[in-house]
Amino acid sequence: MMLAANLRPALTTIGLLIEPIRATTGISLTAAGLLNSLPLVALGLFAPLGHLGRRFGVERMVVAALCLLMIGILVRSQGTATTLFLGSVCLAAGIAIGNVMVPGIIKRDFPTRSKGLTTTYAVTLGLTAALASGLAVPLAEVLPGGWQASLGFWAIPAAVTALIWVPYTRSAEQSAHRSENDSVHVSPWQSALAWLVTLFMGLQSLLFYVAVSWLPTVFQQSGFSPKESGLLIVIFQVVALIVAMAMPLLLKKAKNQSAIAVVAALLATFSVCGFIMFPGAALLWMTTLGMGGGAMMILALAFISLRSSNHHQTASLSVMSQSVGYLIAAAGPFCFGLLHDMTGEWKIPLATLAALTILAAFAGFAAGRDHTYS
Repeated sequence: MMLAANLRPALTTIGLLIEPIRATTGISLTAAGLLNSLPLVALGLFAPLGHLGRRFGVERMVVAALCLLMIGILVRSQGTATTLFLGSVCLAAGIAIGNVMVPGIIKRDFPTRSKGLTTTYAVTLGLTAALASGLAVPLAEVLPGGWQASLGFWAIPAAVTALIWVPYTRSAEQSAHRSENDSVHVSPWQSALAWLVTLFMGLQSLLFYVAVSWLPTVFQQSGFSPKESGLLIVIFQVVALIVAMAMPLLLKKAKNQSAIAVVAALLATFSVCGFIMFPGAALLWMTTLGMGGGAMMILALAFISLRSSNHHQTASLSVMSQSVGYLIAAAGPFCFGLLHDMTGEWKIPLATLAALTILAAFAGFAAGRDHTYS
């Protein structure tokens, strides 16, 4: 789970520091939206590299992912517009590989405990994302170097985790040999169910990254202070964590996940619409958004395992859902900022986000039915 702990901080801290970053580099809101979206595009484009685990071994790919993440974080924190974008691509490549590796590792090594460990994985992602969000502004204020030091701080845990994983690379040859000789599996790319899982993954990721990338700016322009905005994002993520920890009980009792997916997505719709109409009640809306978003996150990850029959199918569906899904998600922060630049207000971007959560409800209903892709 130390690997999982490194897969979100580099993505969630940038949104809270956009204003000082813009002040230093002079980038526009549209460019800031691109800065938020670029890592997601890279996550989608680099996710197929997860297949290299079958050739070189999962453990070696994990170490490579952590090294890319560390280098990308350090480059991004150098303080220029160019290094911001170059570092974002590099760190996203590392995160993409790590994202794809974890579900396959869980299914391979713990096939009878995949539901519980998937939840643990998701909670770890959410906990570290919330921690990073809560520390972003305080670190920028306390550390010499301001926002650059705040962003660069997260290279430390990446380096430590890479060192911990190095001894396990000795088993990489056996891991790769084992993968090459396992049975042939069905490709998900021709499966309607796999595409529904992918769409749900993409839309829930879009919701999350728009929230952590742009809602702090929306809050600040609605009258909240930077610290209050950061606290609201932390509340969103903490509530999502609490819901995520309760999800295994719901998943265990439910015959399928369709109803849970619909309720979760519509709760997100309610939250976004509520903020449009009553922005002063942001605390309430971020609480309910965390409830819906937390459930959607667990479902998106659980679908990868639940809708596949073995660890090969899990790995393939993981690559597909995360490569295409993150490309869908990448459109979110960029288009959100672009819509604001075009309209001069936040209502239209927020209304568009609400409409996409309704689409997620339809995708989740279909993806939640109890069968596997073939």
